[in-house]
Amino acid sequence: MRYADEPHHDGSPLYVSTQTPSPGSRVTVWMRAPRAAGVTEVHVRTVHDGEPRYVAAAPVSRQVGGYGETDAWWQAEIVAVNPVTRYRFLLRTGRGTSWLTASGTVTHDVPDASDFRLVTHQAPPAWMSDAIVYQIFPDRFARSRPMRDLPDWALPRDWDRDPVIPSGPGTAEQFYGGDLDGIVQHLDHVQALGADTVYLTPIFPARSNHRYDAASFDRVDPLLGGDEALHRLSGALRERGMRLLGDITSNHCGDSHEWFTTAVSDVHAPEREMFYFDPDTGDYESWWGFKTLPKFNWGSDLVRERVPAVLNRWLGPLDGWRVDVANMTGRRGADDYNHEVAALLRRALPEQAAFIAEHNHDASLDLDGDGWHGTMNYGGFTRPVWSWLRGPDLDLDHFLGVPGGVPSKDGLDTLATFRAFGSHMSWRSLTHSWQLLDSHDSPRVRTVTGSRERHLVALGLQATLPGTPMVFAGSEFGLTGVNGEHSRTPMPWNRPGDQDLTTLAAYRELFGLRSAEPALRHGGLRWLHADADCLVFARETAEETLLVCARRAPGAPLPIGARAEGVYNAADGDVLPGDGPSLRIFRLAR
Repeated sequence: MRYADEPHHDGSPLYVSTQTPSPGSRVTVWMRAPRAAGVTEVHVRTVHDGEPRYVAAAPVSRQVGGYGETDAWWQAEIVAVNPVTRYRFLLRTGRGTSWLTASGTVTHDVPDASDFRLVTHQAPPAWMSDAIVYQIFPDRFARSRPMRDLPDWALPRDWDRDPVIPSGPGTAEQFYGGDLDGIVQHLDHVQALGADTVYLTPIFPARSNHRYDAASFDRVDPLLGGDEALHRLSGALRERGMRLLGDITSNHCGDSHEWFTTAVSDVHAPEREMFYFDPDTGDYESWWGFKTLPKFNWGSDLVRERVPAVLNRWLGPLDGWRVDVANMTGRRGADDYNHEVAALLRRALPEQAAFIAEHNHDASLDLDGDGWHGTMNYGGFTRPVWSWLRGPDLDLDHFLGVPGGVPSKDGLDTLATFRAFGSHMSWRSLTHSWQLLDSHDSPRVRTVTGSRERHLVALGLQATLPGTPMVFAGSEFGLTGVNGEHSRTPMPWNRPGDQDLTTLAAYRELFGLRSAEPALRHGGLRWLHADADCLVFARETAEETLLVCARRAPGAPLPIGARAEGVYNAADGDVLPGDGPSLRIFRLAR
């Protein structure tokens, strides 16, 4: 299906005069109308204090990028009246009227959920727009010394000989001995990938290898090297101009945490109100019924005092936080404090601290406020990419929690999902959300795709679509895993047979390209073509246009209608058919 002839607008600097509007400020917006669309009149509808208003747009002349130089442009000024001001375009053509919203052009009336948005809440830190995030599960990345003495409940494992236990007894107790000083020793590798931000899963003491059952928020686990090791890692990253993010459980703590043990041992303790206890049975609410993870009651003043203090205390060595199960934080039955909590926690942080919410389905109702900067975009990126590029022999029992395994979808369904999720949040929230192919909580992308070629097409989408790429350590070597536990494989520093160096080179080249090309970090996104096996889109700034063609199967040549310079795995001119999955990137010239 051809999309190049559709009118277009998005929230990027090419189409909106400011990314950080202040309340009451005037903002210029532009709409692009290919001649084939036949647009003769344009109005912008904004919603002020709940009431729609219209302003006429005027035709203007603009020369942008290297594609579509003959397109017509329309310009209007609107006002950012409310903290979130919604707007859309009313178009008139010889065929009648239509609406242009973030989900595309329609000839029927649609609700406001997919309208474009101006957001006047405090903007995310500027550095986040250029970030590439590298996720590390500390126990499995590297160790700086022989295995430390483990507690008696832990199961010691040999780094290169013992396979990870994927489920059942021993899963949470198996330890390979990775520590924070071990990470310092491999920062050359991380930086060579193009990553500039390291995200650590929890580092506080706990009774598991994943440490989401924190026994304290006051110190770094001695098994990881303690507080001093965190400062050494942070200092080493800062010397390289890199940043460090932590992982906090704002929804719960561990059952060995002093807050909870005090609450259990004394029904009159102030800490009792921090959790949900049944007054008759003494039972308590926990995450998904796991009694090792008692749930915080955010109706408690003590929770609202202590948890923000934890986040703020560790800023210094840390540059921000990923928030575990942010979607569940403050929610329990009739209680829903989630937006309050997000805003409260963000206010506890300085302006330059990142604040990303874990959310594995539709996060749109929790974004665009004064809380989370973005989300882990499983719903709007990971799922559609997996569905389009899944291997023919993939056999998983669920699809990121959905029963029945990973379905196979064509390119049209994949694009529909990209657009549906992207249209329900602001451009700002979309571009500051993490686009991930896998994580410590999921199967590995190599397992899902079943081949290096499809894996690299997925990587190409991650490196070129809007959003912040997040790489789970080891995927750059093509490591495999059938679930989150199984994917937490110790890094193969001394296992050459587990290192796919072709995949590693592709990660370095594609993320290097992203870092070098402003259009891939700050450009608009314009979809040009989709069919079952091919997706084509342009990333554009006023100065340049990069065209990306991703294929999961060979196909006929696709004319691109402009002079083009090959940038990645490409030949000048038309996109050529290949003998399998391919990713090709072009710079379009005037």
